[in-house]
Amino acid sequence: MATVSDLSERELITRIQQRLPPPPGWLTIGIGDDAAVVEPERNRLDVLSVDALVEGVHFDRAFTPPEAIGHRALAVNLSDLAAMGAAPRLCLLSLVLPPAWPLADFEAMIDGLLRLAGRHRMHVAGGNLARSPGPLVIDITVSGTLKRRQVSTRGGARPGDELYVSGSIGGAAAGLDMLREARTRGSHEAAREGAGDEACTKRYLYPEPRIRLGQLLARNRAASASVDLSDGLADGVHRLAEASGVGVIVDADALPIEPAARTWFAARSNDALGRSVSGGDDYELLFAVRPRTRRRLSAAARHGGVPLTRIGVCTEDRAVVLRCGSGESVADMPLPAGYGHFR
Repeated sequence: MATVSDLSERELITRIQQRLPPPPGWLTIGIGDDAAVVEPERNRLDVLSVDALVEGVHFDRAFTPPEAIGHRALAVNLSDLAAMGAAPRLCLLSLVLPPAWPLADFEAMIDGLLRLAGRHRMHVAGGNLARSPGPLVIDITVSGTLKRRQVSTRGGARPGDELYVSGSIGGAAAGLDMLREARTRGSHEAAREGAGDEACTKRYLYPEPRIRLGQLLARNRAASASVDLSDGLADGVHRLAEASGVGVIVDADALPIEPAARTWFAARSNDALGRSVSGGDDYELLFAVRPRTRRRLSAAARHGGVPLTRIGVCTEDRAVVLRCGSGESVADMPLPAGYGHFR
């Protein structure tokens, strides 16, 4: 079986190059030189983000197909662009590869990444390859563009603003649990294939960045603040509240928990709410909306490609709480933290 160590760096780069579409006119110099040269887009701002996926931390090759590794590596970066309201433009790949990694898996990983890039009209402009004595690492820098008045940040919410979330939450965390359990029960291939058709495992393996929704929110200036849910809804709420200097009341009964995730968590921990709120990898958008500008949401709701759910409100009191029940039986409790990389 051929491995990446059987080819030179130049030959591996060529394998990537052969898979790329023709370069756009604004990419003056792409792969093959010391650096890429890009023509700025007129009257627009550049939006930059970088994220790394590390084997053993962010994914497990035992149950993550190489195509999904490539897809996820780019999707987490695209989700950052979506939160800012930017249109994707280019990316740079920095790949740190174990020498024994099968060449076929390397190519499948690149194909998974490029398929997602093609869907969002994003071009690979260059990057770097290095040898790893340990885990596989994929580090991606992305660039997008938007108009100056359309920039969306975490820090614009005010007391009284309503909080919305796209899609559903908890599915990816449940999917990761399912894949881990399948790996424990059987072989690596059984883990990859046995749970592969489950809705939750697909949410984990192939997250969908909400690019279209983010652009519509920015274009209509519908959101006063926005953040992507890479580390869970609870983490996103805390980050938006801290950046904006507000508190938040999250309505537990309104949360759009993925039905299959609710069933999975309820059967194993009897805490579907807590696990869904704290679990990461949803890559949905959480955003605040001024009540007087709520009508601007209509285009995003119609054409964003995903349902929107009102889940709470921003408050002057800086407490961030989860409200359960209603009427006389209402109870507020501190919203738990989301996923922490160093906890």
